[in-house]
Amino acid sequence: MFKIGDLIVYSGHGICRVDEISEKTYTGITKAYYVIHPIENSQKLTISTPVDNDKTVILKLMNKEEAENILESFNSAGINWIEKPQLRGQVFKDIVYTGNRMDIAKVANTLLRKKHEIEMASRKFYEQDSRILSTIQNILFKELAISLNTSPEAIFEKIKSMLRINNKTAIQDIC
Repeated sequence: MFKIGDLIVYSGHGICRVDEISEKTYTGITKAYYVIHPIENSQKLTISTPVDNDKTVILKLMNKEEAENILESFNSAGINWIEKPQLRGQVFKDIVYTGNRMDIAKVANTLLRKKHEIEMASRKFYEQDSRILSTIQNILFKELAISLNTSPEAIFEKIKSMLRINNKTAIQDIC
């Protein structure tokens, strides 16, 4: 169970802070709920989710050692590229949904490499792939930055360097 003030990763909303843990009653059933908010939400979005929610991935923020291992994984190849866009999109989304950061980093690695390759050939990167990559960058790269006490921009530059991608126009900036 998380504590008030903990930073967590909440699927679909990214990094959130636990503001409160309270009991709420809906349809006659009382449960404990986390009251959380995305840390970068300017609209003051508040989310209530059951503590025992098994339909949504809620993860504790990774520690420094885990972050270093994930960052180091960008020195290796990602996962196999799937040629069929619909299948690729579904497989990659399923991996992202699991919350397994190492697997998510492998998807990001593959997408970043493929995006660079496609754009260097003056072709357009597939929109669905771009959305998945953007989601990963907005959540995983920011989580890495927090865990390593740096900025998302520094994480992105480090990853580009590891992937040997130097063309600034080849990959859009994450922030």
